[in-house]
Amino acid sequence: MKTWIFAFGLAVIIPTFAFAEKVSLFDGKTFAGWEGDTNKTWRIEDGAIVGGNLKSTVPHNEFLCTRRQFTNFVLRAKFKLLGTEGFVNGGVQFRSQRIPNHFEVSGYQADMGDGWWGCLYDESRRNKVLVKADEAVNKALKQNEWNDYEIRCEGKRIKLSINGTQTVDYTEEDPKVAGFGIIGVQIHGGGKTEVSYKDISIEDLQ
Repeated sequence: MKTWIFAFGLAVIIPTFAFAEKVSLFDGKTFAGWEGDTNKTWRIEDGAIVGGNLKSTVPHNEFLCTRRQFTNFVLRAKFKLLGTEGFVNGGVQFRSQRIPNHFEVSGYQADMGDGWWGCLYDESRRNKVLVKADEAVNKALKQNEWNDYEIRCEGKRIKLSINGTQTVDYTEEDPKVAGFGIIGVQIHGGGKTEVSYKDISIEDLQ
């Protein structure tokens, strides 16, 4: 009887997360559920969200973001990053917020670009790499092709993977950092860059 009570106590104390049904965040045809500069920066081509081009330099960071906020989840997206010169970079924002009256977004970013692949960056908040990915990510990465990003957020813990290779396992220690927010895709300023995102889906963790 004592053993049963102890086991029951552990079940109550230790948080568990159950998967909900996988939901598509992008229908491949419209920007329904998203907001951002869809006049100049973002467009839809062949079922993908595309930002920038290879002929002109992106003037500054731009983000296309969900209108809905999320807390605990597994986010999956395919991405392709191309560039000819300058700072070629993009990323997936999560647990983030728009900065009022500004083009920037503040929060966690699953980073993309040479020297940044698979890193966890804190965009417009602490402005630093929270975890730098191991060089193993370079073996998993397909340069100039479609790749898979997986972002898993469970409580204070964040895990990132590219093409099935884990690049980050981070636990947030700052109690002031919000554990919820919007999701966004980024094209970084300063390069002749084209970045594409598709098959964006999320599973809420209850």
